[in-house]
Amino acid sequence: MSTRREIRSTYLEWAKLRSHAKFNLATSGIDGYPLAELPVKIEDLEISAAGSYGYPPLQERVAKKNGVGPECVVAANGTSMANHLAMAALLEPGDEVLIEQPTYEPLLTVAEYLGAKVRRFPRRFEDGFQIDPREIERHMTPHTRLIILTNLHNPSGARTPESKLRLAGEIAQSRGAQVLVDEVYLDACFDPSARSAFHLGSNFIVTSSLTKAFGLSGLRCGWILAAAPLAEQMWRLNDLYGVIPAHVAELLSVIAFDHLAEIADYARKQLETNRPVLQRFLNSRKDLVAIRPDAGTIAFPNIVAGRVDAFCQLLREKYDTSVVPGRFFEMPDHIRIGIGGKTEMLAEGLKRVGQALDEMATWS
Repeated sequence: MSTRREIRSTYLEWAKLRSHAKFNLATSGIDGYPLAELPVKIEDLEISAAGSYGYPPLQERVAKKNGVGPECVVAANGTSMANHLAMAALLEPGDEVLIEQPTYEPLLTVAEYLGAKVRRFPRRFEDGFQIDPREIERHMTPHTRLIILTNLHNPSGARTPESKLRLAGEIAQSRGAQVLVDEVYLDACFDPSARSAFHLGSNFIVTSSLTKAFGLSGLRCGWILAAAPLAEQMWRLNDLYGVIPAHVAELLSVIAFDHLAEIADYARKQLETNRPVLQRFLNSRKDLVAIRPDAGTIAFPNIVAGRVDAFCQLLREKYDTSVVPGRFFEMPDHIRIGIGGKTEMLAEGLKRVGQALDEMATWS
């Protein structure tokens, strides 16, 4: 058992230090939206503003996007900080938290850092990585305080139907538990009928940002949706973390929200072009088996034979291409592929993945 000062995210360390390659399929969001495409002038920006609990114009835009009141919005430095802040407000040391498996590794690491007792419920490959509310109920105990899941699922990209989320929320509520849903990939469905799980019950808390679906990672515009009293508690707790955000980023985020339809159109077209490239590649490979979500920015194929870590090393060192090893998602026979980059880069990267797989097949 690690001490708190020893806890760290091995995945994020890998992503920052060892994922870089000419053909980078390890990134999981849309390629960065060009600043030149935003109608912003230097005179629109200011360095500083009066400190407050949320910049009102940005609060209003996040609230409008999600169909909630501004009092239910807590701004955060990206979805990662939103998740940390939400869990810090919801959990006491020793509380039991039930987290999907596989999942995004920092969710587990933050829960461990906060001193929670972690239990797991499965999302099975053979079931398309869908949640089964009965499995959630089966793995809960009288001590479960929080259930955590991602939608779209990270790493597979599977979308959870609202009916299953609602049932999971009802099960949790009957046991006095809350549900935290990380929705950072959900906007990549580009489905006008999609709504946040926050609307499914009073015990839902949701996190998201402009990062993955819109190519606006550098703005660090994240948020939590929570009932107003809990949101206020989170704002006060954030005084121990972020205090005051970068005002320039707030102003740019407001401008981005005012042009989100155009930005979403850019992202949607990118994925509509790239998804068939991925599908053709998967169709050509008998050594890869994958769930094929019809939305989102990621895929999580299983490599049928061979050692995935050795494959990833070969791919990066010889073919200058990177994917995410499945061990970071507790599924060491899988790799995660991001499809949100430039189409030419994706096509060439997938070609090199195939070449590396072919070479690995010759190993004795």
